[in-house]
Amino acid sequence: MDELRNHLKTMNRQFGFYMKHKTAMKNNLIGILDHTYPGVNTYFDSPSRSDGSQKWVDFASAYWHVDCIRKMSLNAFIDHYQYWCKRKKYNFSQSKAEEIYGKAKVLVPVLPKDAITKLIIKQAVDQLNSASTTVESLRTLMNETA
Repeated sequence: MDELRNHLKTMNRQFGFYMKHKTAMKNNLIGILDHTYPGVNTYFDSPSRSDGSQKWVDFASAYWHVDCIRKMSLNAFIDHYQYWCKRKKYNFSQSKAEEIYGKAKVLVPVLPKDAITKLIIKQAVDQLNSASTTVESLRTLMNETA
């Protein structure tokens, strides 16, 4: 029983450590995205999946700059977004797609849509996803152990 308790205490410490890092990485990503696609993190309020992935993070990875949407027509974006939702196994809503497109038309990015900006965002997304996966695997392991 003592060994089990020690394992749980250690896992809990690790869980807290990774949660702090996940929060820092999430804030970092939001800060960067505020320069390329302001407010993109507020579009979806779905909870994290069991693997740690989040819809807004996946969306920001695919549509990392507001110009990714603005260069398309409304119908082209709706089709693209619907295909993206299907591929990522998210629920599609035409009204949500129209809302996103409408907001994208009025946003003003600070950073240009170029390879360096894309690389920075992709790295931030990858780091956040990695931390999220670790947190969820630790959560599962703690629940199973308990």
